[in-house]
Amino acid sequence: MNTFGDLDIPAGSFDAVIFDLDGTLVDSMPAHFAAWSMALAQFNVPKDVFPEDVFYSMGGRPTKDIVGELNGEFGLSLDAVDVALAKREAFLNLIDKVEINEDVVNYARSLRGKVPMAIATGSTRVVAEKTLQAVGISDLFDEVVTANDVECGKPAPDIFLEAASRLEVDAKRCLAFEDAPAGIMSAHCAGMEVVTVPAPFHCVK
Repeated sequence: MNTFGDLDIPAGSFDAVIFDLDGTLVDSMPAHFAAWSMALAQFNVPKDVFPEDVFYSMGGRPTKDIVGELNGEFGLSLDAVDVALAKREAFLNLIDKVEINEDVVNYARSLRGKVPMAIATGSTRVVAEKTLQAVGISDLFDEVVTANDVECGKPAPDIFLEAASRLEVDAKRCLAFEDAPAGIMSAHCAGMEVVTVPAPFHCVK
């Protein structure tokens, strides 16, 4: 085991490295939670339906899957497309709040040109690309696979398998970086070794 900042990197070589985006490469989860809160408020959903701890437990999952769970759990009839559009608009208005996770991005920079790298994110393509542009790391990665590119989102392995396929490497020869339980399960199910990224510390004001 090697260390890189606060990261524990497995020893040995890998044919490719695949990164989650939100909570892993970038510290964006507070902005995403705020966007969810704003979006649900537009549909008169009480705040206690989707508290912050539940939001974090669902990290990495596509919006449509989360809306489906909220509908089933609370007897709501939210339209997943409408909520997703409202949440996307709210997040894009908060995108200036997003910052890079220094250790993870610096590790990715150290690998540039040495091994292929991809992103496997539960975000939509529009949000993922806007996020990467906002923090200036779009050029680090060979492929970006989003929720728009697979049928089943995390915790299914589809998105990591698709990323490995696009990089033309065996998924079992990939190292994945993830922060959320659904993403960690997704990468493990794809046969990848996983580096668990610690959550960024936020001061409570």
